[in-house]
Amino acid sequence: MSRARLLEDVRAASQSGDIADGLKLIADYAGAANYLLARWDVYSEGNLEFAVSANWPFDLVRTLGSVLVRAQFKITEIERCTSAMLPTFIDCPKPISMPAHLSRQLCVVPFDVGPARMVLMLCFVDGMIFSQNRLHDIAQICAYHLASFQEDIFGVEVLQELTERELECLSWIAEGKTSDEISLIIGISRNTVNNYITSIMKKTSTKTRSEAIAHAVRNNLI
Repeated sequence: MSRARLLEDVRAASQSGDIADGLKLIADYAGAANYLLARWDVYSEGNLEFAVSANWPFDLVRTLGSVLVRAQFKITEIERCTSAMLPTFIDCPKPISMPAHLSRQLCVVPFDVGPARMVLMLCFVDGMIFSQNRLHDIAQICAYHLASFQEDIFGVEVLQELTERELECLSWIAEGKTSDEISLIIGISRNTVNNYITSIMKKTSTKTRSEAIAHAVRNNLI
């Protein structure tokens, strides 16, 4: 399967409303037998809230998943920035039992979705030959897929509707207008425009105007 075809299939899968459909396509593209998508920045000892979606056996999510997620806290911010979206391989800790047909070498791909710190962990059939190029593709495609499933990542409480004024500002931003230009067009102060933009980014869990525009387009807000 080509990268372009995968993007088409993932885009179609995102319409199903089930986050697992697209993740299964992404894992298959990488040649993985099983996947675990986790949000490691919400990890706490004794619960599995970090697991967003997985087709791993439950005991592996509980044991191996927890170990891999905890390991993310030991990475420095500089290391995190330089390794974002880059696949790395680690060995399964010896005390943890793996199914006989699976390799004990695991692929870990860290990436961000807005403020959420995510990691995709892949298991491969023992002896599987995989493509490094495909492994490098999956972080971006996974982040693209997850943009349609913010409730799964952030929870219902952060998915707030934009006000009419915020949508108006967002539409002008999408047309390339600056805060000064928007303030003149709408007839409000530049500071108020910036406050609306800050609110938009908070509600959409985005960090830049470009990300906010992309979110709005994907969700048919503008």
